[in-house]
Amino acid sequence: MKLIHMAFLTASLALLACTEPETYPITGEECGPNDPVLELDAADCRMPGMF
Repeated sequence: MKLIHMAFLTASLALLACTEPETYPITGEECGPNDPVLELDAADCRMPGMF
């Protein structure tokens, strides 16, 4: 079972490494200077329910 998990992890990392540098890895959308994510701060990334 551990081997299967390692295989999936390795395959996922390999697929993410093959994306274009100017696109998002999951959606494949092109990154741009007007992307709303550029305005995000580390404080914006909290787990739901945490204050």
